[in-house]
Amino acid sequence: MPKCQIVILKACKFVLLMYNLSVKFYYLYRNNRLFMEKKIEFAPNLMLIDASYLDRVGQDMAKHFSPIVKRELPKADLATLLECLALDAGIALGENAVQVIFVYDEESKKMSFCSPSDMEKELNNVAFQSQIGEFSIYTFQPSDMATREALFIEALMLADDSKDVKRIIAVADEDAYIDKAHNELEKIKGKETVVLFGMNPPLRESSYKFEMLGFPILQALGIRSEEL
Repeated sequence: MPKCQIVILKACKFVLLMYNLSVKFYYLYRNNRLFMEKKIEFAPNLMLIDASYLDRVGQDMAKHFSPIVKRELPKADLATLLECLALDAGIALGENAVQVIFVYDEESKKMSFCSPSDMEKELNNVAFQSQIGEFSIYTFQPSDMATREALFIEALMLADDSKDVKRIIAVADEDAYIDKAHNELEKIKGKETVVLFGMNPPLRESSYKFEMLGFPILQALGIRSEEL
């Protein structure tokens, strides 16, 4: 191959590399800006939830268990679900500050299986009190070229960097980016607890704890153990 062609080829590869890096940094900039614009300060207990994935799992479970319990299931109570997630993650009853961050996209602006469900009208910048403590809820939608995946992974990175966060509870999309979520969770050090909720345990060893998402959803749907 002539030297001029080699130089051109290397130049093209360099331009492509710089483009990919610029896109990556753009994502990070936009996502960081989202958090800074809303002036969110992390609480000691941070719950990061992919709304699209949670809704899909919730809908599937409601359809599956309704014939089993032989009754029409009500909408899942979101507050109960969040409480169950917190308890299963090891948060004890008391005066805890639990921060819930929902990441959603255009298709998951309103979840179908639970109530309340509207990311913009019902769930952004609201709070409720329970025996566990205060749950403060915020919702974030990726902007411009960013994706739900990119925003979720960036939120994990920000939580890892935050000295205020002591416990991280994650509900990531197993169908879309679970490997990337696994890699980021593996990097997290210095926290009291890191818990991933899902429907399929990791196939490889992990430094974080795994819990089944299905159990809290069953509780939130009002399904009793004696019905199963």
